[in-house]
Amino acid sequence: MNPIAATLNETLTQVNRHVFEMLSSIGEQLFFPKGILTQSAEAKQKAHRTNATAGIATEKGDIMRLETVAAYVHHMPMAEALNYAPSFGILPLREHWKKELYQKNASLAGKTISLPVVTNGITHGVSTTADLWVDPGDVVVVPEMMWGNYNMIFRVKHGARFVTYPMFGDQGGFDLTGFGAAVDEAARGRAKIMVILNFPHNPSGYSVSEHEGREIVRILAEKAAAGVNVIAVCDDAYFGLFYEPQTLKESLFAQLSDQHERLLAVKLDGATKENYVWGLRVGFITYGAKLAGEAAPFYEALEKKTAGCIRGTISNASHIGQSIVLKSMQDPQYQVQKAAKFEIMKHRAERVKAVLADPKYEAAWQPYPFNSGYFMCLRLKTVAAEPLRVHLLYKYGVGLISLGETDLRVAFSCLESEQVAELFDTILQGIQDLQS
Repeated sequence: MNPIAATLNETLTQVNRHVFEMLSSIGEQLFFPKGILTQSAEAKQKAHRTNATAGIATEKGDIMRLETVAAYVHHMPMAEALNYAPSFGILPLREHWKKELYQKNASLAGKTISLPVVTNGITHGVSTTADLWVDPGDVVVVPEMMWGNYNMIFRVKHGARFVTYPMFGDQGGFDLTGFGAAVDEAARGRAKIMVILNFPHNPSGYSVSEHEGREIVRILAEKAAAGVNVIAVCDDAYFGLFYEPQTLKESLFAQLSDQHERLLAVKLDGATKENYVWGLRVGFITYGAKLAGEAAPFYEALEKKTAGCIRGTISNASHIGQSIVLKSMQDPQYQVQKAAKFEIMKHRAERVKAVLADPKYEAAWQPYPFNSGYFMCLRLKTVAAEPLRVHLLYKYGVGLISLGETDLRVAFSCLESEQVAELFDTILQGIQDLQS
């Protein structure tokens, strides 16, 4: 093992040995290399005459560039647009995002968490998390209705086994009974489990209530207290898009972060959906844990392992994407503009609920509960989802996503409010076509 990795492991063990035990075999060996990166960083500070360390080209004291590229980058220094970013992400953005985490999650008050590490979108954050914490044969708890890429990342690439539970109970809310049973099954005879908590949920568009959130935290904390190492991964891709009063308005990460020494909370979030910048690919990984020693070196060790993983895969996320996100968040109009877009999204969700209340649809489908995010799903009663999807696409030019035998996903985020009624009427017509 590399001596740097061994030192990081010793730091983790001294502060919380259970978190060290949770690492995958790759995670144990990961480190952030000194070598060229460290020497380049030192030279950037000290080489006042000549710096011949960085793997970039310069010209007349600035970043070398093609004017056909620079012409499309306005109001931004070339060093913030075309240069490499650190594997950790640019520091001002990491600090600003952490500050906002405390503002957006009241339960974080008084708690210590890591400095977020920048990923190339949240999907890359999920993949990096799997690299760090999942070995072949490990068990991951996920709902039966889930984002399909979890299967590719955790099962196909890392050899994990899923334990699933129904997303919704008989009363229409989150299935706490099924969730608790799945956690029990996953933990039986095992020292470590991972649990994915995705709210707002993709594909259903459901977020838990405050009561449901407290119960999820209780279940996981009790399992940790029983001697099982629990990695709670909060996939908060659609964070903040909560449209109803009873919905929990913060990430479960905030409540999970200091519950028990055997419980590690991992927050995956980003500007992707929160700030409507999908193609900029700016996500974050943040850690929260209950610690018996000094927090700073512990979290620094996790950040270095995470950055080492990023260094060994994509090197770093886009500098220009990070710079744009940071400058936007520092703009005085940022919160005003974000609130305005939220109202548009909320109105679309409310319009969908109003249209679906029409009894003419009752024989055709049952909507799954939804109260947040981008999506809602229909459980079809009389036809299969995939033939209906294809029929709607080719006959009516309507694109939807089929999930399994009965479920159809509608991204109301893509709909203007005046399109909603027409869409669901067309879906109903498509069902009637297939029936006849």
